[in-house]
Amino acid sequence: QVQLVESGGGLVQAGGSLRLSCAASLGIFRINVMGWYRQHPGKQRELVAAITRDGSTNYADSVKGRFTISRDNAKTTIYLQMNSLKPEDTAVYYCNVRGSVDNYWGQGTQVTVSS
Repeated sequence: QVQLVESGGGLVQAGGSLRLSCAASLGIFRINVMGWYRQHPGKQRELVAAITRDGSTNYADSVKGRFTISRDNAKTTIYLQMNSLKPEDTAVYYCNVRGSVDNYWGQGTQVTVSS
């Protein structure tokens, strides 16, 4: 059974920082892309940041320059460093792992940014 264990959400004031982590119980050879998505109430889930197996990254325009996605040396744990947080970053953040045919989601972690 594949597991994605997320941690690091919480409540922070605007301008503050949080760091999310997601550990996947898959071998690196089954992983093509790992990333973070978020979902605002009543809206569709949207990509925040992703990192491919070869290390390429991409970000949503709304978080460029503020958020950084990274991973550990084993390439099965990813992190999302979120700086200069804004109230509009408030959402449930989900870890996602995609392989050639697999697609897995974490349970989600709430991030709340107060103004």
